[in-house]
Order: sequence, then structure tokens, then C-alpha cells
Amino acid sequence: MTGDPARPGDPLVAPGDAPAARRTGPTVRGTGPRAPGHIWIDGAIVAATDTVLSPFDRGFQLGDGIFETLRARAGRPAELSEHAARLRRSASGLAIPLPDDIERTLAGAIEALLSVEDLAGPAADASVRITVTRGTFFGRGLLPPDEHPTPTIVVQAWPVPPTPASHLETGLHLVASRVRRDPENPLSALKTTSRADYVFARLEARTAGADDALFLTIDGYLSEATSANLFLVRGAELATPSLACAILPGTTRDWILRWATSVGLTPVEGWLTTRDLAEAAEAFLSSSVAGILPVTRFGDEPIGDGRPGAWTLRARADREAFLRGAPVSADAGR
Repeated sequence: MTGDPARPGDPLVAPGDAPAARRTGPTVRGTGPRAPGHIWIDGAIVAATDTVLSPFDRGFQLGDGIFETLRARAGRPAELSEHAARLRRSASGLAIPLPDDIERTLAGAIEALLSVEDLAGPAADASVRITVTRGTFFGRGLLPPDEHPTPTIVVQAWPVPPTPASHLETGLHLVASRVRRDPENPLSALKTTSRADYVFARLEARTAGADDALFLTIDGYLSEATSANLFLVRGAELATPSLACAILPGTTRDWILRWATSVGLTPVEGWLTTRDLAEAAEAFLSSSVAGILPVTRFGDEPIGDGRPGAWTLRARADREAFLRGAPVSADAGR
């Protein structure tokens, strides 16, 4: 979106006033096997390197926005209705107006983008991100203007790379973040673009030589990882932190709770401690894109026998089958 109401693709400044590098767009570095060639923004497919976002957009200025990520196999976005519903809840929490037909708009945007990115074929596996900001406002200050600007809506897609073999054979190593979560914080359940806490925690994990960081509440209870929900296997019980523990209500989390009942596990949502994690037979993380990944180490100690457990691997296999559209034990979907 440009600095004025002009359509995507218009330059931020007049071509005669801009240096060549500015006119051709920013330098883009991809982190996956292939950098995206296009994005969908406010109704149009544009080149990923086009300068289409105003520096006055409140999402850029203040992180005043919301987002969702989901998986699309063979061009089929998984659980789009659930993600659209959570997007609406996040938008309502920040008073960002969404179009009434947002789910239909997103379905069309995802279909168009996956097609142009060659990610809609039978073997395609894509990660899709939907970002909505409050939009462009030329004033200053934190308080949104009384007259709502038009929200900026962006859809991006990347091919999902194969899961590293070590993640499935050895499992993930987690450490506790110094960032604490406040269960009374109303933003905990909203998926906002203000991600500084999560970036900080992921940097902590990298410094510690771990794969991810785990947030604890201010009282020391387990909360969630930087982009995933946490589950513990304890006998015939599958436990996960309660929604009251300052966690994001994940769509894959919901799917796993239903799956647990269908395979003979008792799902439990509660206030769990680091001791519960240390004494669990198995642990795993769940998210929409990464799916289900085993956790075999927390801090300096192994979890269970230090290897991915049978229930974890079954949950991952059933979830992957669900994403492919194959019959699985559970009937339904972070």
C-alpha cells in the first residue's frame, strides 16, 4: 500500500525524484529454499520486490497489526475458517475493522498467490502468512485515529522445506526464556505483529545452543514456545497449559485435543510446572506450519528417555495425514 490511497504497485515517490535503487525496490534475502517472487496486497498480485507498503503504515511504525500463518497442501489451505475466526478475534481486540467477507477474500487471495508462485500443484506444500495492519495514517501518536484508515491486507507464501531429520530423530532442545508471560495481559490471546518478546526469546535460545525458548508465566508456570503450543504425555494423559496461562489458542492445539480423545488419551488443560515437563514421558510442540515436533531436552536435562516418543510420532503422522486430506484418527485443527 502506498503513502496515499493509490493502488499497490505505485511508487512511494515520483520516479524522477528517486534514486534507481529506490525505484526498483528493496534488496530481498530469502531464508528458505526459494525466495517468494510475488505477494498479494489489497486485492492485487505484485512482485515481492516492489515497494508497496507506506512507511506511514501503522503496522510498520508501531507493530499495530495482526497475523495468521497456515499450511497449504496441494493448494488447499488447512483450517482457513479457524484461522479467519482467530484473525477476527485479534482484530476485534485491537479494534481493527475487517471486511465482512474476509474469509472469502483470503481464500481467493491464497488461491491466486499459490498459483502464481507454483505452489498449488499436487505435491506442493506451502506456508501462508496473512498480515493485516490498521493501515496508513500520516499523524503521530499511539492512539488510532477516530476515523479508521483502510486496513492493509497482505498474503505471502513460501514452500515448506523438509523437516530436518535431527528434529524427528533426536528431538528439540528447549530452554526457558527470561521473558515472563502475564496471564492477566489481554494481548496474550491475540496474534499481533508486535513480536519483540518472541524475537528476544528466540535469540536467547540460539545463544544457549537450543532450538527454541519456552515462556513461563510470572508465577513460573509453563506457557508456550515462541511459535508453538506445548504438550506433555503422562501415562494415559495428554496435558497442555491452560488458555489461562497466557498462551495463544492454537488451531493445531485444538486439533490435538480432539485427536487425543479419539486415540485413547485423556486431554488435560491445566497449570503445569517445569517439574511436570521434566517428569513427563514425552513432550512435543505443535504449530500450523511445523506441525508436531518432539521435545527431548529442557535446559540441561533430558525428557523421558531423551528420544522422541511413540505418542509424539503417532500424533505427527496423523496430523500430516490430515493435512494431506487422508483419513486419520482425529476428525478435525495452531
